[in-house]
Amino acid sequence: MTNSYVPGTGGRALGGARLPLFIAAVALTVAGCAAGPGRAPEPAPPGSGGPIPKIRLDTMDNKLDQLREWARPRADKDGIPLRALEAYGYATVVLAKAQPGCHLGWTTLAGIARVESDHARFGGATIAADGLVQPPIRGVALNGTGGNAVILDPASTARAGRTVYARAMGPFQFIPDSWKHWGVRAGADYRALADALETAKPVATGDLSGNPDNIDDAALAAGRYLCAAGGDLATAPGWRQAILAYNHSSVYVSQVRTAATGYDA
Repeated sequence: MTNSYVPGTGGRALGGARLPLFIAAVALTVAGCAAGPGRAPEPAPPGSGGPIPKIRLDTMDNKLDQLREWARPRADKDGIPLRALEAYGYATVVLAKAQPGCHLGWTTLAGIARVESDHARFGGATIAADGLVQPPIRGVALNGTGGNAVILDPASTARAGRTVYARAMGPFQFIPDSWKHWGVRAGADYRALADALETAKPVATGDLSGNPDNIDDAALAAGRYLCAAGGDLATAPGWRQAILAYNHSSVYVSQVRTAATGYDA
């Protein structure tokens, strides 16, 4: 890990569940115009990293353990914490069932997590066996300084009786409003999550909303967001649209692409 990581790069761009998708649609239109005569075509999306073994998604305990042997050699090769790679693989399997037309690859989730938090290692954080990242990773206060948006944290403001600005949270750097819409508890039985996972709806009850500081929950929530934003991530426009929705920056898209492509090597 290096000191160059600045948590919150993705979360700062997420002004809620609707605005980023609108921005991404505009970005896709611009990208399409840019690909006219004399312009280089959009690069192909990173590879998916290869097939992931079929696993059970029902109420069995420790479902992610089913991916341990798949993840171990890849974690060693790519320098990704084993527990993090299990989370990326699990989210990919779940989204493949819920939204098969999305074609989300674990490499894309890994690329985002690399840029956002160095796979949950920013600031010396580590991942516990249950997926919880400690100490919690927090971005800067989104108070409009340093080129950031101004985003309030309504719940914290109400509790404190003063203005509290949102901070991006966890290894995938969600802001509170975005987590409220996309957050999901990865350890729940698939059947309890199916309605939300197969659509862009929030989960039905609060106990299914998960924790942005849990890497399993955060990876699955990020996957949901990317699929909703990009549609088919196996296409060049769809993949770029999804990453721009996560952070509306061409530099960010390039960083994620480079990291994800490296993991597919």
